Amino acid sequence: MEIILTSLTFLTIIVLVILVGTKGHPLVIIYHFQSFMAQVRENKVQLTILSALIILVFLFAYFYYLMPNMNAGPLQPIPFSHRVHAGHKMIDCRFCHSYVDRSLDPGIPPVEKCLFCHKFIITRHPEIQKEHHYFNTKTPTPWKKVFYVPEHVVFNHERHIKKDVACEKCHGDVKGTDRLKHHEFKMGFCVGCHRKEKANLDCWLSCHN
Repeated sequence: MEIILTSLTFLTIIVLVILVGTKGHPLVIIYHFQSFMAQVRENKVQLTILSALIILVFLFAYFYYLMPNMNAGPLQPIPFSHRVHAGHKMIDCRFCHSYVDRSLDPGIPPVEKCLFCHKFIITRHPEIQKEHHYFNTKTPTPWKKVFYVPEHVVFNHERHIKKDVACEKCHGDVKGTDRLKHHEFKMGFCVGCHRKEKANLDCWLSCHN
């Protein structure tokens, strides 16, 4: 009943708007529509070209701007590409994450580490100038975290690296990714890997220590 009343109210409002807009002569709408269609037929070539241009602009914007960001990770303060650095340039992960094989935490590269190379490479690039600003103001680069483990879990990077566990095992295709995606590790992932590798499954000795 409520749907019927709502529909009738909506139709009544439309009729009133048409009557007011046409000053009591609703058939004028039909005349204007016929006139509009006649103009469309007269200019169909121009309208076709214009429509094609609009579609091309939309497709360009979609493939160039929207699609590359659809499955990408969060925007970082500096658009660092793992694909370029770890993949194309084949820079070892340990160069930036220098504590990964000797600490619980892999370490976030300081500003100085970036400028170790970019003090000489594309030095005038606007994004590199941002790094110089961070360095000159003694401000750490505010990188956004993308990999999370629960607060009650201790993940020991050193222990896994020394057991020859590849970074890709947990972090995925880093060398083929520009912006790393947000990922939250679950207990099942760790337990499944430990069972497969026949590693320690003791709660306290493995993760919760």
